[in-house]
Amino acid sequence: MSRTIKRGGAAPPSRRPAPNRRRVPKASLGDRLLAKMPIGEETLRKAVTWTVLGGVGVATVFVANLLGVPQAIGTGIAEAAGRAGLRVEQVDITGLKRMDRETVYAIVLEDQSSRAMLRVDLERVRQRLLDYGWIADAYVARRLPDRLVIHITEREPAAIWQDHGQLTLIDATGRLLAPVDPSRMPDLPLVIGPGADRQEAGYQALLAAAPALRPRIRAATWVGNRRWDLTFTTGETLALPQDNAAQALIKFAQMDGADPLLGKGWLRFDMRDPARMYARRAGQDKQQVADDGRNDPPASDAAVATGNIIGDNNTITEARAGEALRSGEA
Repeated sequence: MSRTIKRGGAAPPSRRPAPNRRRVPKASLGDRLLAKMPIGEETLRKAVTWTVLGGVGVATVFVANLLGVPQAIGTGIAEAAGRAGLRVEQVDITGLKRMDRETVYAIVLEDQSSRAMLRVDLERVRQRLLDYGWIADAYVARRLPDRLVIHITEREPAAIWQDHGQLTLIDATGRLLAPVDPSRMPDLPLVIGPGADRQEAGYQALLAAAPALRPRIRAATWVGNRRWDLTFTTGETLALPQDNAAQALIKFAQMDGADPLLGKGWLRFDMRDPARMYARRAGQDKQQVADDGRNDPPASDAAVATGNIIGDNNTITEARAGEALRSGEA
């Protein structure tokens, strides 16, 4: 059987190759989150770099200390981190009320031979701050890469201590705070005499026993390192006993409340004798009550027999006191 071949016939249609389609890679979750963040990619990259660098530096120093690596190597690592940017460039201070900011800067940066952040001894800085009179407590922390954060809690002044003509602010515990300019005296109680600063806590307790008298007391003198003389705003002086001073002050406050003694021309009241209160007026007896360590003042001073007068109504009248002074009753 023969085949017939036709010549010049049409060729079958050719197939064109399909165009190459590139697949667009799908964005990762991290990229999508980065696109939604309010900061730029470059800023975020720098932040991550500093965080990683700081973490690596701190971890390296910590591990070096655990393994007993010589101090010189740890110092070298800290200095290298400092050259890379981990160095103190700013000190943020909060909590100041009366202290000078420059003083705190000087304390914080004292003896800092290097500004490398990892070489700053936070506890040592805190202890130096606590050694300063005004500072009751301090918080010290790093904020990498280049910031120290300091928060100060100041002491509260409670009185002015006068000793040998020098005036110094003290707190309620007697801690010395700062010198006082005599021309700019704050409105605070005045305590006078050697050792009076160390008695401030006891003095505050004494005033608390008779709160009605507190605003009328101008100064207190610590006498013989054992007892107080109180000076009132009206000029009188009250000598308190060495023992049971609070009870004596309460008794005086009761007497003054029932029939005023202050502002009536008296110069001095003496309550060192538990049975009698001695009083003196100007021009009637020039002799001062001697503070010689005895409970009984000299007999030459005018005396008011408080045992009889207080027994009935806890009062002492100016007329009775004047009568006692004229008669020299003891």
